[in-house]
Amino acid sequence: MGTKLAFLPAFVQSYFIALGVLLGGAGIGGIGAFLMGQPPLTSMYRFAMDLKIWAVVAAIGGTFDTFYTVERGLFSGETRDIVKQFLLIISAIGGAQTGVTIITWLTQEHISS
Repeated sequence: MGTKLAFLPAFVQSYFIALGVLLGGAGIGGIGAFLMGQPPLTSMYRFAMDLKIWAVVAAIGGTFDTFYTVERGLFSGETRDIVKQFLLIISAIGGAQTGVTIITWLTQEHISS
């Protein structure tokens, strides 16, 4: 019973970790760009696009744990673990995409690109 309940917090945390990595990285990167005399909003948009995959990797805890879980699911017949990992990855992708959408709304870069 405890393992079933442990999945929901991990699912929600995966979403918000990816969102936080993306918003924090793009925001702090924009400050750095401003300090270096570069356009901060354009830089924030570019950083958000570049950080998207890294936000997902950070949210799922690194790729090796995911591969181990998928391997265990495939070769040991534990399909529940594969489904859980897939849902965690989908949650992280959703958080990263939400972050990109927020940065896009903030910077309005999609209009000028």
